[in-house]
Amino acid sequence: FGEGLKLIFFPFVEFTDITAFNRLGKNKYLGNDNEQNGILYTHKGGFVDIAHLRDLSDWTGFLYNFIKKSQNDGNLNVKLKLGYEGGHKELLLNLPKRLSDENAILLAGKIAYDLSVWHEIATWYGNSYIPLIPERYSAFSVEDPYSNLLGVHVGMEAIRSDLPYEEAVTLILAQKLLELQPVDSFDETTNAMNAVKEIWWTDKAYLPSGKVLLKREFVVYGDSLTPRLLPNSVENSMPLPVPHNSVEGADLNDYYSIEIKLNHKFPYKRMYGVSIKESSKNEKRTITQRNFQELIANGTEKNHKRYPVDSYQFD
Repeated sequence: FGEGLKLIFFPFVEFTDITAFNRLGKNKYLGNDNEQNGILYTHKGGFVDIAHLRDLSDWTGFLYNFIKKSQNDGNLNVKLKLGYEGGHKELLLNLPKRLSDENAILLAGKIAYDLSVWHEIATWYGNSYIPLIPERYSAFSVEDPYSNLLGVHVGMEAIRSDLPYEEAVTLILAQKLLELQPVDSFDETTNAMNAVKEIWWTDKAYLPSGKVLLKREFVVYGDSLTPRLLPNSVENSMPLPVPHNSVEGADLNDYYSIEIKLNHKFPYKRMYGVSIKESSKNEKRTITQRNFQELIANGTEKNHKRYPVDSYQFD
């Protein structure tokens, strides 16, 4: 998030990740360069990160297929390893005997969104994919939660569509963005980005410094997410509902568990009152999506002075 950002090791190189609505290419499952991803500004959805959006759409489609295959094979209790990020991750499904197609779609969207939240949590606590290159600078960036949730909605609608998945995502993504009223050009997003310079971000710090972002979005759960618009915007924002319940009203959390065996980056002593050595034998070292809000609150508690109160209040 930002414009003309400099890299700490290569200060002569400037980095900008901005795109425009008319530049976007067709969606490709797992992505390619022709998608022309980047950040663009919309009048009703604020800044939207198209790469995040597409990622979450693909996660939703993948998880839906996994859920349906498990159901069709008669595997109502099944595990799926999800790799390592802040610890070993594993998805455990606990499917009811009768799970409607619509509930399978909602469940896939809920799991996909929780996985996106975990990525923000893990990077906020100092985890990164590349050793010695911290990703905390981008954790909970103001556009991330809304972009992720928008991707979940695009993915869910693509699954409901009669069109092939990639074609459906391309069409629905464009429709969703038009509803959010995107600006007309690359330059207008650049201007929008500079309108919040020294308010939401600064170019006085170099990437990957955590000081680049001056505002972050820690409110990721609730009945809906409301995007951040430019200060003094006269437009009305377009909130998005967060998947919670099945069609019948059952808590979707009862159908699955994302289990993560936390690594040493997380402050066990402060969080659970036990040392790292003791925690290795303590069941609290393994957390689930039900603990995510607690981890967010814990991780922002010591940052009250740096980030405004409205960016980390919780329901």
